[in-house]
Amino acid sequence: MLILGASGDLTKRLLLPGIGSLVVGGDESDLELLDGLTVVGSGRSDKADGWRDTVAAAFEQVGAEGDRVDAILASTKYVQADPTEPDDWKRLLDGVDGDLVVYFALPPSVVVKVAGILQDIDLPEHTVLAIEKPFGDDADSATELNEELVKVVPEGRIHRVDHFLGQRAALAMLATRFNNRLLESSWNADQIERVEIVYDEKLGLEGRAGYYDTAGALRDMLQSHLLQVLAVTTCEAPAGLDPEHLRDSLAAVLAVTQPWTGAPVFPDTDGPSRRARYTAGEIDGKSLPDYTAEEGVDPDHETETLAEIALEVDNARWAGVPFVLRSGKAIGDPANEIRVTYRPVRFRPDGQSGTGSAEVLRFGFKPPRIEFRFTSGGGDMPFQLDPVEVSGALPKSPVTEYGEVVRGVLGDDPTLSIRGDVAVQCWRIVQPILDAWQRGEVPLDEYPAGSGGPSSWS
Repeated sequence: MLILGASGDLTKRLLLPGIGSLVVGGDESDLELLDGLTVVGSGRSDKADGWRDTVAAAFEQVGAEGDRVDAILASTKYVQADPTEPDDWKRLLDGVDGDLVVYFALPPSVVVKVAGILQDIDLPEHTVLAIEKPFGDDADSATELNEELVKVVPEGRIHRVDHFLGQRAALAMLATRFNNRLLESSWNADQIERVEIVYDEKLGLEGRAGYYDTAGALRDMLQSHLLQVLAVTTCEAPAGLDPEHLRDSLAAVLAVTQPWTGAPVFPDTDGPSRRARYTAGEIDGKSLPDYTAEEGVDPDHETETLAEIALEVDNARWAGVPFVLRSGKAIGDPANEIRVTYRPVRFRPDGQSGTGSAEVLRFGFKPPRIEFRFTSGGGDMPFQLDPVEVSGALPKSPVTEYGEVVRGVLGDDPTLSIRGDVAVQCWRIVQPILDAWQRGEVPLDEYPAGSGGPSSWS
């Protein structure tokens, strides 16, 4: 595995611990994938002296130890190189023996350049490409990226990485939907009134201005991660859980997804989106500066740190149901869940038909959990209605979300990676919203860091 951009935070914080988690929690087939694995880091800066310590610390972080870890540490190395320079690829490929995985932890504009170079390089017969999001900057650039990548290897050996598909909540959604008769029979617009997919976090910018200030919450989270969760939540049952059938189901539902066109979903606006940016505030006793005062931020970019969009899935199962996607930074009490709200019952013998507490089903991301709130009899008076909540923790896997990614990449299994046409569809879905923001049709609201969002948002 050749990691391009290995000096970045993603490699140290997510990718290397993901490899280590396969040692800790993988089955026999996972361990076989790691036999003989050589991890080569590369970047433009010289990090060779501390590279082995970086790998060792990442493995130690997840408790990985033993002969396989020792073997990986003994063989790992770091090569200083510029992947956009053809001459540097001789050093990068020196000593490669067997199959090759090229892992791109690089911006999409650089990936396109490198893909053009790789077309003229003699790569090992079985080469796999793994690319981190974002997959382009819009539908056109995503299409261009796809065209360049398939000139290097076939589509089946291209892994567009979205680790949210390895989240326990997303995997539980797939498993529960299609294996639970109560849910399977009620999973449609006749029974469900609204679905919200929310991933807020307490963290602020955390030194990521170089990337985040040109992306923002919508591009960083909604366009990629949360749209994939939407697809898992709404897709039709695939004929099988093999890569072809599951990815076809996900692609089919995203092809009929678009910005909401019905009655307003957000009370304070007629449009299908809202955006905001945090100002100075405090979270858990820690002071956060105004976003525009963060180092590396250009206020003229008008980058949002909180975004909400309403979408519709225009098919027989979901027509008329609003799907709200939301993600924000510096939120004081962050929610992170898939929240499914059912419609009230059509008839109640007390004359209150169409009213009352609706049933709500939640799949939580952190911690992984399932909760169901339903209406039940209670209190001192007959027929008094009270909400009752049943909840359970999802089993925590020792294999991290990035461990799931690595499993698919090393095992040549693209089930949980993004197909090329889906990457383009995701940009198509959000482009009208981005265009409206660019035209200034949606105000950029503000909220204090540590709050739940703008006070005007209900």
